[in-house]
Amino acid sequence: MPLAHGFRPRLIHSASGCSYGPVDGAADFRGAFFMPSARSPRETRKGSSVLKRVFVAPDPGRVRLRFASRAVIGIGLAVALCGLVGHSLVAAITGGLAALLALFTVTDATVRQQAVTTALLPVAGLPVLAVAAVLHDQPAARDLVFLAVMGAGVYARRWGPRGHSLGVFAFMTFFAAQFLHTVPGQLPELYAAVLLSLGVSSTVRFGFWCYERRLPVVAVPAPPEGRGLARITTRQAVQATLGGAFALGLGQVLSDQRWYWAVGATWWVFVNTTSRGETLVRGFRRVLGTVIGIAAGFHVAIPLDGAGVPTAAIVAVSVFGIFYTAAVSYSWMMFFVTVMVGVLYGALGVLDASLLWLRVAETAVGALGAVLAVLVVLPVTTHAVTDAWIRKALRCVHACTAEAAERLAGSLSADPAPRVAELEVLLGRVRLSLAPLVHPLSPLKARKARARQVLALLDDCVREVRGLASIAADPAASHDARLSAACSRVEEAVEELLRQESRQARGAERAGGVQPGAAVDHPALAHLHGLERALADLATPLHSPPRAPIAA
Repeated sequence: MPLAHGFRPRLIHSASGCSYGPVDGAADFRGAFFMPSARSPRETRKGSSVLKRVFVAPDPGRVRLRFASRAVIGIGLAVALCGLVGHSLVAAITGGLAALLALFTVTDATVRQQAVTTALLPVAGLPVLAVAAVLHDQPAARDLVFLAVMGAGVYARRWGPRGHSLGVFAFMTFFAAQFLHTVPGQLPELYAAVLLSLGVSSTVRFGFWCYERRLPVVAVPAPPEGRGLARITTRQAVQATLGGAFALGLGQVLSDQRWYWAVGATWWVFVNTTSRGETLVRGFRRVLGTVIGIAAGFHVAIPLDGAGVPTAAIVAVSVFGIFYTAAVSYSWMMFFVTVMVGVLYGALGVLDASLLWLRVAETAVGALGAVLAVLVVLPVTTHAVTDAWIRKALRCVHACTAEAAERLAGSLSADPAPRVAELEVLLGRVRLSLAPLVHPLSPLKARKARARQVLALLDDCVREVRGLASIAADPAASHDARLSAACSRVEEAVEELLRQESRQARGAERAGGVQPGAAVDHPALAHLHGLERALADLATPLHSPPRAPIAA
C-alpha cells in the first residue's frame, strides 16, 4: 500500500528566492524565505490569530525579512531611476513589475544560476511584449496567443526553476500589456524601462545584498516524473490552457476591457501546484485574499485618488507584504497584491468602486476556470503526488543520518547540513500536498487527524535530524559505537517504510529496537532514538488502510 495512502493534499522558499509553495498554500516560488514552519500542526491548532501566525511566524536567520526588505529597495530604486531618466508612468510600472518578477520568481539553487536566469528574462519577455502590443487591436489573434503563452509557461516548469521563472515572466509580460493597453509605439520606452529595471534590481540582488552566498545551497525538489500525458507539467499545461479559455470567455462577458484579470487569476492558481487538491485550496485562498484586499481598497485606494507620495508609500508597504507573507500565507499575499493593484489603478486615473467589484468577479471567474479544469481535464490526483513527496522526505532522512554518522565517525568531508535544508524544503512540499485535507473547512475529520499525525511526525523527524546535524558539526563530538548502531537502525527503519512493510512487522521491530527506558548519555543518541520512535510511529498512519480511500 503506498505511503500516502489515505491522504490528499505550505509555498516554500529556500535560500534563493521563492519556491514550491507557502505555509498555507502560498505562491510557490523557491527561495530562502519559504522555509517550513518549525511549529507542528498540534501547536497550530492551539494557536494564535492568523495575523500572528503570518507576521510572527518563524523566520530562521531573518531570511524572509531580508528577502522582503531587499525587494522594496530593488524595486524602489528601479522605479525611481525610470522616473529620473524621464520614462512615463506606464513605463515605470512596467519596469517595476519586471524588477518584482526578477526578485520573486528567480529561484535557482545557486547564485550563479540565478544570475543566468535573470539575464534570460528579457529573452523570454520582450518578444512576448512586442507580440502583445502588435495584436492590441486584433482580439481573436490576441486571445489565442495569450492562451498559447499561458500553456507554454506552465509546460516550461518541466525544465525546473529556470523554466518556471521564464514561463512566469513571459505570461506576466503579456498580462501587463493588457493591463496597460500597450501599443507598438510604446515598445522602445518599455524595452528600455524593463532592461534598466532588471539591471538595477540585479545590482541590488547580486551586488549590494546577496545574502544567499552565506546560505547553504538547497537542491530544488523535482516534481514526480512521467512521460507524455503522465508528466504532470504536460497535463497542467493542457488544464491551464483550457481553464484559461473558459476564464477568458466568461471574463469578456463581464467586461470587454478588464477580462484579463480572469485569465491572470487562472494562471496564478496553477502556479506552484501539482494536484487538483492543491489547486482547489489555492483557488479558494486567492478569492479570499482578493476579497479582503478589495475591502481594504475602498478605505485606502479610493480615498488616495492617485496622490503621488501616499501612493508610493502604499506600494512600498504592499511590496514588502507580498514578499514577507508569501512564505506563510497565500491569502495575505493576495491581499497585498490587490491593494497594490488598486492604488496603481488610482495612479493611472481609472479607479472607482465598480472597478474594484469587477476585480472580485473576474477573480472568481478565473478561480472557477482553474477548478473546473483540474476536476474535469486530465486530473492529477493527490494520492500519487503526496506519496512521492513523502518518499523523497524519507530518503532525505536516510541521507541526513548517513552523513551525520560519517561525520561523527571522523570524516571531515561529510556534512549533513545541506541535507537538513533539503529535508525542510521537502517537508514544505508534503505540507502543500496535504493542505486540502488539513484545511479548516475539510469535513473529513478522521482523515484530517491522520494527516496531522503524519505532518507532526515528519516535524519530529526534522527536529531530531537538525539536532543530530548540530552535534555532528561539533569538532569535540567523539565517535561512539552505539552511534553507529543507532544510525544503522534509523537507516533500516527508513528502508522498511519505503518497502511499505506491514504495520505488524514494524510494531515488532519497534518493540525490539527502541527501548523507551534505556539510559541515553550521549546527546546524539537521544536524537537518534527520537528519530527511531518517529519513524516507527509513522508506519501506522502511512500503511494502515483507512475505511475508505482518502486520495481521489
